[in-house]
Amino acid sequence: VFHTYVMKAMFLSKRGRPDINPAIVFLSSRVKDPNEGDWKKLLRVLNFLKTTRDDVLTLEADDEQTLTWYVDAAFAVHHDMKSQTGAVFTLGKGALISDSNKQKTNARSSTEAELNGVDDKISKILWTKRFIEKQGFKVKLTVIYQDNTSTIKLASNGKASSGKRTRHFDIKL
Repeated sequence: VFHTYVMKAMFLSKRGRPDINPAIVFLSSRVKDPNEGDWKKLLRVLNFLKTTRDDVLTLEADDEQTLTWYVDAAFAVHHDMKSQTGAVFTLGKGALISDSNKQKTNARSSTEAELNGVDDKISKILWTKRFIEKQGFKVKLTVIYQDNTSTIKLASNGKASSGKRTRHFDIKL
């Protein structure tokens, strides 16, 4: 039953409700052996769908010619302690692309999970920029928003803001 409802919700998330995609991708990794918490999460998603049934998906581009990405990771949320990465792309109003997947490697910290998340999504970010430019539109700026302070410092300052706990990033990345 759990599997059936998760897959029906996945169909919805791919066809017209991209707002539930991160939750459904996460729940789809739990279909083999769902626990009580997984059932509660599924019920929350179903209740959300019920209460937002009449909401309209609005997509609108602004005049700033800026590609905006939001990338986030949830550290060690899977049974095998792997992290989950989600990304959303917008040109102004509404999500044009939303993507969520389980990370391929285990991270040692939330900072590493966030870096892995950006690393996983950077090829899609660059592809999107090139695709839009090939359609004849000018792109002034591509912005990636990240919410982890340590990750932002590492991206801005490089090794100057790293310490003993981030030395293993050089080896891995």
